[in-house]
Amino acid sequence: MTIRPSTLQFLKDLAANNNREWFQANKSRYEAALANMKQFAQAVENVLGETDHLEPANLFRIYRDVRFSKDKSPYKNNFGLGISRATKRLRGGYYLQIEPGNSFIGGGFWQPNAADLKRIRAEFAMDDQPIREIMAEARFRQYFGTLQGETLKTAPQGFDKDHPALDLLRMKGFVVKRNVTDEEVTSEQFLQEVKLTFQAMRPFFDYMSMVLTTNLNGESVLED
Repeated sequence: MTIRPSTLQFLKDLAANNNREWFQANKSRYEAALANMKQFAQAVENVLGETDHLEPANLFRIYRDVRFSKDKSPYKNNFGLGISRATKRLRGGYYLQIEPGNSFIGGGFWQPNAADLKRIRAEFAMDDQPIREIMAEARFRQYFGTLQGETLKTAPQGFDKDHPALDLLRMKGFVVKRNVTDEEVTSEQFLQEVKLTFQAMRPFFDYMSMVLTTNLNGESVLED
């Protein structure tokens, strides 16, 4: 299963003609690209589901909500695919963006809620060695480089500005990202590369799942 060059070409042309008139005139091209992406999304769900427990894949709508945006372009210039891990014991979300010149394979904990963020910071403040070991692994560095996310300018409330794990404590999100070229996206090997990249996130996801389902004593906070 591959992403067709025509799917990327549609997105390129859409970026240059992001208006309703052009979109309606090219609706058949959109429907063909959407069908291609739906097939690829199912293929990703199938191969990733061989080694993880997943919710159904979610291919995001191409239509933008422009009510509160200065950019009134009615359409996204990309296809976005999200897959959440299933059950309350498994945390983390996989994400794939297909956009000419800006495609990437990513995932993590983009905007954790206040309770999750507090718990993560408490864990890092107590012991940051496990997450640093994961970040230092060869495969993690090969695919993602480092952990990314928005950060505070200073220490969060309740934490010392001289804490040795301040770089982690300042983070407001915890995500990983691997950029891919248009040539990689349309190659026969891309599905396998998506699978391998998502699998490289697993140590990170499994560690964060442990953190978010236990207290600082390592006791489960989940109800059976």
